[in-house]
Amino acid sequence: MTILVGYLPTPEGEAAVQAGLREGALRGERVIIVNSPRRGAPVDEHMVGEAARDELLRRAEEAGVEAEVRQPLHDDDLPETFDRLVEETGASLIVIGLRHRSLVGKFVLGSAAQRILMEAEVPVLTVKAAR
Repeated sequence: MTILVGYLPTPEGEAAVQAGLREGALRGERVIIVNSPRRGAPVDEHMVGEAARDELLRRAEEAGVEAEVRQPLHDDDLPETFDRLVEETGASLIVIGLRHRSLVGKFVLGSAAQRILMEAEVPVLTVKAAR
């Protein structure tokens, strides 16, 4: 089985990787770290480079977990990207980090995290960054 971990280079993304690697070690499952840049964006500050990818893989190895980093492009539908990866990999769990957003921000912008929580076919573990 596989665990999918949503990752951006933010405190919430770091919390998700930490929790995902911990779950991978506990369950004896492989971890796929998903760093999904927006399709067509000329520059995406959330896309990790080779050095950051190598560091994520080093952390996984240190945790005793087989891991890979994938960077599938997505349009405005990141939850669909996760659905596709669950189907493709047979994932048993999705791990995502949640950031604090105002009620107005949630109402106006919606939430990819909320859609992942509501629509995913597998359990979703959500984590928050330490303050």
